[in-house]
Amino acid sequence: MSLAAAQMSITQGALDAIFNDGDNAGQRFPVPVLQCLQIKPLAAQPDQQADRYRVVLSDLRNYVQCMLATQANHVIHNGSLARGCIVRIKSYQANSVKGKNILIILDLDVAKELGVHDRIGEPVAFEAKPQTANTTIGGTNFYGTKTESSAPVKSEPMSSRMGGGTNSASHTHRNNVIYPIESLSPYAHKWTIKARVSQKSEIKTWHKTSGEGKLFSVNLLDESGEIKATGFNEQCDQYYDLLQEGQVYYISNPCRVSLAKKQFSNLPNDYELTFERDTVIEKAEDQSSVPQVRFSFVNIQDLQSVEKDATVDVVGVLKEVGEVSQITAKSTQKSYDKRELTIVDDSQFSVRVTIWGKTATAFAAQPESIVAFKGVRVSDFDGRSLSLLSSGTMSVDPDIEEAHRLKGWYDSQGRTDNFSRHNNMSSVGAATGRAEQPKVISQIKDENLGMENTDYFNLKATIVYIKQENFAYPACSSEGCNKKVIDQADGWRCEKCEVTHARPQYRYILSVNVNDHTGQLWLSCFDDVGRIIMGMSADDLMEIKENDEDRLPAVFEAANCSKLNFRCRAKMDVYDGNQRVRYQVMSANQLDFKAEALKLSDMIKQFEMGS
Repeated sequence: MSLAAAQMSITQGALDAIFNDGDNAGQRFPVPVLQCLQIKPLAAQPDQQADRYRVVLSDLRNYVQCMLATQANHVIHNGSLARGCIVRIKSYQANSVKGKNILIILDLDVAKELGVHDRIGEPVAFEAKPQTANTTIGGTNFYGTKTESSAPVKSEPMSSRMGGGTNSASHTHRNNVIYPIESLSPYAHKWTIKARVSQKSEIKTWHKTSGEGKLFSVNLLDESGEIKATGFNEQCDQYYDLLQEGQVYYISNPCRVSLAKKQFSNLPNDYELTFERDTVIEKAEDQSSVPQVRFSFVNIQDLQSVEKDATVDVVGVLKEVGEVSQITAKSTQKSYDKRELTIVDDSQFSVRVTIWGKTATAFAAQPESIVAFKGVRVSDFDGRSLSLLSSGTMSVDPDIEEAHRLKGWYDSQGRTDNFSRHNNMSSVGAATGRAEQPKVISQIKDENLGMENTDYFNLKATIVYIKQENFAYPACSSEGCNKKVIDQADGWRCEKCEVTHARPQYRYILSVNVNDHTGQLWLSCFDDVGRIIMGMSADDLMEIKENDEDRLPAVFEAANCSKLNFRCRAKMDVYDGNQRVRYQVMSANQLDFKAEALKLSDMIKQFEMGS
């Protein structure tokens, strides 16, 4: 696209209207079109979860400093926002920070068809009108200036436009301008938000030597983001019945904004709210202008690249529903109900999700329903599994695009598909920063892999023998605990969890001999790999041993002569005082014959080129 076309598309005078004529800016410039002159990441703050970016935008006459709201970071991550590109600003919040005008960009599109150009025109820095405002955006000391210790002065947003052509005139309540949740910080002193209660907790109590108390919390949602709010003691009594899940409210300060305690929240906001005695909360007459819920879904296959203990949202087709069971917390000896679900999606993977308490006991969704989870914690138990947090939510057959898409896929083909499970250490090469080299057995031994360092390698080999003695052990069935349990008179006792289970969960510890054309090797395999080799769970195989032992040798024999790709770790081990290299299988999968044929074809071509 030519420079002239890009120049004609830019809305000259838009910045002046936004800051000096906020009431009419939305009508004059429904979607401002600006040029990006600069992109700069901001220094990370303690407990800051998402990256923050500063950009400089120009309307040819002026340029102004801007901050990208975290939900707009996708234009950074996908590389579409570049210096010199043209952008359409779909939603923004204008503020004054220490006498300097700041534009918070809540939503934008990159106009790729207009191209990327050197700076167009000779824009000058936008001159702020005299202001008494003092708002620090996001608590990041945006301009690098020292935070003043003097008494705070009043802070007023100048104009805003949320999700379309609405201007600030329609975003007021009792003469207070509505702030987007994204712009709240400890330094904003006079604000009102309009937000939906997307989740509400039960009242929780505590009893300590220093005293006792109670609290409840809600997650508040608007177009710009979400934030957690908590009421303690008197405020718990004051606001618990008033705030109802799914309803929209105006909330105005005094209400304390502080750094979020990430261990107690599943939201990506750096801040959280604490209700105070004089916090003003009013139910909004207009209940439709605020989103119902905000998801940021990760597909099930991609969970293998998500860090342990991270919090994510997932959606899938309900494949299996377990029975309600109980576990006892070792610290309080209190019993908790839980239920395990299995969901699948069109990435061809399945994952287990554990739900707790009333959510578990009241669960009534039928298999093949679409279930969306907001706020599940990722565990490396069974490779990858999920647990719904107390602050999380679950929606059955939600009316959202992702649910309709999955339903269509499942009805057309997914019902008959086979689904893979996550294997432990599936990305061990990336985790160690080393490539896992394909090896044959003779190379593994000749190169002394594992003798000095821990080495990783891939091996394509055939199983020729599986030891039938001690093929599994009785393990604790508590989430995240694989410790061996002890058979006692009243059940199976886990010393780590201090919990007694009615029955254990058996887990594989297989010793397998494999061969290729160069030699043989003994491999150690744990539960995930054992399931792939045996084609059944260790519980099922143990049941055969206990109830039909004559059938057991045939089951092991059927697992022989299988050719698999093994991802292995070689590491020096000490056994009975003797050192030896132990080869442990981290993951295994069936051969992809199409991929193998392409590899052989490439090798043949290389030989032909060399001859």
